[in-house]
Amino acid sequence: MIQPTKLMRGAVSAIAIMGAAPVVAALPVIGVASVQAQDQLVSAVLFEGNKRFSDSQLLAMVDVSSSGVYTQQRVAADVESIRQAYARDGFRSVDVTARTEAGPDGRVRVVFQVNEGDRSGIAAINFTGNNSISAGNLKGTMLTKETGILSWLLRDDTYDEQKLAVDRERIRLYYANHGYPDAQVNSVTEFDAARNAYFINFTVNEGQRYDFGNVGIETSIDGLNTDVLRSSVRTGEGSTYSVSDLQRTIEDMSYEATSQGYSFADVRARLDRDVATNTFKVTYLVDEGPRVYVERVNITGNTKTRDFVIRRELQFAEGDPFNRSMVVRGRKAIEDLGYFSKVEVSTAPGSSADKVVLNINVTETSTGEYGASAGYSTTDGILGEISLTERNFLGRGQYLRASIGASQSGRTFDFSFTEPRFMGLKVSAGVDAYHRIYDETTSSFYGMQTTGGQLRFGVPVTSVLSATLFGGYEHKVISDTEDNPTYKSAVVSDGQEFNKAFVGYTLTLNNVDDVKNPTEGLYATFTQQYIGWDFNLLRTEGRARYFMPLLDDSGIVASVKGQAGVINSMDGSDVQAVEAFNLGSSLIRGFQSRGFGPRMANGEALGATMYAGISGEIEFPIPGLPESYGLSGAVWADAAWVSDMNLPNTGSSTYDPSSNDQPWRTSVGASLIWDSPFGPLRGDVSQVLNKSTDDRTQVFQFTISTLL
Repeated sequence: MIQPTKLMRGAVSAIAIMGAAPVVAALPVIGVASVQAQDQLVSAVLFEGNKRFSDSQLLAMVDVSSSGVYTQQRVAADVESIRQAYARDGFRSVDVTARTEAGPDGRVRVVFQVNEGDRSGIAAINFTGNNSISAGNLKGTMLTKETGILSWLLRDDTYDEQKLAVDRERIRLYYANHGYPDAQVNSVTEFDAARNAYFINFTVNEGQRYDFGNVGIETSIDGLNTDVLRSSVRTGEGSTYSVSDLQRTIEDMSYEATSQGYSFADVRARLDRDVATNTFKVTYLVDEGPRVYVERVNITGNTKTRDFVIRRELQFAEGDPFNRSMVVRGRKAIEDLGYFSKVEVSTAPGSSADKVVLNINVTETSTGEYGASAGYSTTDGILGEISLTERNFLGRGQYLRASIGASQSGRTFDFSFTEPRFMGLKVSAGVDAYHRIYDETTSSFYGMQTTGGQLRFGVPVTSVLSATLFGGYEHKVISDTEDNPTYKSAVVSDGQEFNKAFVGYTLTLNNVDDVKNPTEGLYATFTQQYIGWDFNLLRTEGRARYFMPLLDDSGIVASVKGQAGVINSMDGSDVQAVEAFNLGSSLIRGFQSRGFGPRMANGEALGATMYAGISGEIEFPIPGLPESYGLSGAVWADAAWVSDMNLPNTGSSTYDPSSNDQPWRTSVGASLIWDSPFGPLRGDVSQVLNKSTDDRTQVFQFTISTLL
């Protein structure tokens, strides 16, 4: 059963590894069987009973494998090393023993027997003293999670004292960012052997709640425009005290001073507490700091990522003035790349008093993803995809993705490549190519094969506004082979071809606090494109959504979304149906894809050239459910208007005016939202309140949740 393998190391002749089924035991002991060995050479190191850690992982934990010499003290230390690794991963009842067996030429084999037992979880996380902030919000800030339905996958319910210390600090900072600068957090942990689980109990002393009072700016730098600096202030009078708002104001104010040419500007905040009114008066002091320069930037830990990918995220280079706000921004920019699990920045004295050395140490994480996925959509039915994604291609920071998808309504083939710093500039450049096959259905009446591609360039305009320029070509071939004349298309014919060249731009405004889970801010896009070749059209669309918290620290977030679009014919001709807006649940929930709007006499959806919609939604945590489940609920109301003016080209067929006799549609409903490991998913249950006679509705839909 045991097959030793040769090792090229000293006197060790072989190391072999194997696994066996786990056996439940109690305490770690070292057993010596068959051979009494002391200071003997080791011919093989074996493992039995291990499942959580692979043989190669365990081999890296033991010293006896690398030294090649057996001693009881060394093996005892190795047993403890293995036990601690299991304990850190939640296997509190693990038992590790070691034995020796006679090997060839007087050597010994060392066998580590691992009895893993069951992994311990977190039964409950409880809070007392949190009178102002809910336990759910506090749990959301923690790294440690309660055991839930996905704990076997996420493994976020492992008890670790170091991680718990971080959690206590995260909770304290959460309070400090929500008006409680004096909050104190303590914790006590209990282990229930019968349940093999931990109970973590937090005690919070909140202290008094504070707001910001008067805010002033004082500077000793001649010529510095303090009015410009004031636009960086996030600590407005009357707003809730927040440490992060103070820090971000200091960083932004220092950056603005640097932008005015004062590279050595140093910003500090002076706080004056008024206990009577529970406010802090804030004075930002902007003075000339020491004239220190960056002598050298050392980057370590990047085995795959090229140095220049990291350096270009810094807004300074060696020899430039040293400014802490620029360093902080640079660190965040490196973290935002998503290539590293940890980014550490430190400074060291340079070769002289006016020079400093900047040390950046990174820990790389996996940036490649591949696999197959399957799912279900109420629009497309059963669907699946095989994809390959690399977010740091060849370590150059480039994005590459190729995918093949299939659903009950068609197949897709997509390729995308993005260079984030085209020609070394802060301009992204990319290319997209695609081939998509859409089958005939009772809602679309005709199928279509679409092949195309585009070039695009992205340019940051401000810190919250970006622009994307794009242009490309697309070829469409109509497939209308339905024998039943009822479902024969009235506006296109089988084999008909369309060519289009397009060029346009998109403006994106993003100042939400968190793109994945926004609670405050505005996200908006505005797109215009000219479509030529077989067409002569100008297509314009705008979407915006504003988020706002309804109740402080309740997790309840309200949002209002608006969207509108129009297609103008530049030569006065009718718009072809293949370029019209196909309206459905993305505009107003409760309707099928192409479920409302102008139709032909045979029921075929014609599309529209103008539409507008507005939605209101309130999202809230579900009471009684652990935050680790990632589930939340929502209630909403939608309204949309669809024009029947400037209809798409109907050819010689007949348009049915009754299909849009009610241009306004409205619906209300409720949703269940799941922040799953595969992306944000949501199920919507809808009740349509207002519709036209021929509209096609649906009570339930299952989709991917998006910002817009």
